[in-house]
Amino acid sequence: MIIDDEKAAIDVLVNYVSKIEHLELIATSTNPITGIDLINRHKPDLVFLDIQMEEMSGIDILKIVGNHTRVIFCTAYSDFALDAFDYEAVDYLMKPIAFPRFMKAVQRAMGIIMAGKVAVVDTIPNDYIFVKTEQRGKLVKINYDEIDFIEGQKNYVAFHKGKEKILTLLNLKDIEDRLPKNIFVRVHRSFIVPFKNIVSIENNILKLRNRVEQVPIGDIYKDQLVSRTRDSTMK
Repeated sequence: MIIDDEKAAIDVLVNYVSKIEHLELIATSTNPITGIDLINRHKPDLVFLDIQMEEMSGIDILKIVGNHTRVIFCTAYSDFALDAFDYEAVDYLMKPIAFPRFMKAVQRAMGIIMAGKVAVVDTIPNDYIFVKTEQRGKLVKINYDEIDFIEGQKNYVAFHKGKEKILTLLNLKDIEDRLPKNIFVRVHRSFIVPFKNIVSIENNILKLRNRVEQVPIGDIYKDQLVSRTRDSTMK
């Protein structure tokens, strides 16, 4: 799906998409509000999204649609790059967009999407997952109660359990989507922790049980964490 308030920019991307066999264009929109409705209805794997639009920014749209889709931002402005990656955009393309750079972003997106579909297997009973490690073809079982915390590290996600660290080629958002929300909480763009492992919260820092590491709390995740803490305190 392509959302951009400039028709000419959409036309460029439509042409690029038509050149790639494994991309199927679902819809385009010059109206970001209509675009939100299209995303919620069709739940595309990938959206090419302009950042600077009149009614609302692409980042505002991403906040609203949440984790329904992967996003590649397309913009004439470099000022928003850090914000874009804070919200886990797959890539950030500067206009005018060259086709080789477009291809590189698509390949990155496809890798993330496919890894999310095959690398983690939900199981029943829901107390463990299998993750595909950096070793080709190797799956490792990880019990939820063994996980101290989960950390995003560039192209990897690291599961920390005791003295062991298991690396998997996944995006942290893929992991978050598959972990039970009643057990784990996202606290930072780079960290997910088991709620029961939190010992204390002070000055935007978490102290975890049996760990010397201190985990930072990201601003966009703070409200969720505080709400979870409040609910737990009431119980």
